[in-house]
Amino acid sequence: MAKIAVYDMNKKKVSDLELNDNVFNADVKGYLIHDMVRYQLAARRSGNAKVKGRSEIRGGGKKPFRQKGTGNARQGTVTAPNHVGGGVVFGPTPRDYSFKLNRKVKKSALKSALSLRFKEEKMTVLKDLQVEKISTKDFADFLNRFELENVLVVIDDTNANVELSARNIPHVKVLRSDGVNVYDVMKYRNMLITAEAVSKLEGVLA
Repeated sequence: MAKIAVYDMNKKKVSDLELNDNVFNADVKGYLIHDMVRYQLAARRSGNAKVKGRSEIRGGGKKPFRQKGTGNARQGTVTAPNHVGGGVVFGPTPRDYSFKLNRKVKKSALKSALSLRFKEEKMTVLKDLQVEKISTKDFADFLNRFELENVLVVIDDTNANVELSARNIPHVKVLRSDGVNVYDVMKYRNMLITAEAVSKLEGVLA
């Protein structure tokens, strides 16, 4: 099994942690990562182009003029597409851009993304991450101690002090272990994760 160093918040090594090779040292399948990122971005996308069809135009209940005797072509309603201000034929309506991916594909894509960060040595494991008070400056100093920029911080459970302290630091995002996803793992160059979060991810993905 692969091993990784575990540090405390002062960047002192305290132990080594054995990683599940099936989760953090698996084969990196780039095409699955690509498919999963596309899947996530497509699900976020919302179609907002919209025009009104003839049934949605206000008015049009009365026949514009009588059927015969005017010399004009017969007309039944002013909401018809051939009238100015009438409905549009086959116009755009809000659409759903999402598509389906199998559960096994999603799981394998996340394993590939986590394994890529481990193999690139862009993953740092903390024994514990506890912040006494909400302080952006203190949390920024903590990240500077590890020389980390553009980092995804993964914690094992809800921690309001950590989440609020990191909220205003550019290019830093805090996620709980149950919210780890391929897009965010790939978006941030570095990954800082607690040992307990590693255990939880292995329990779900192994």
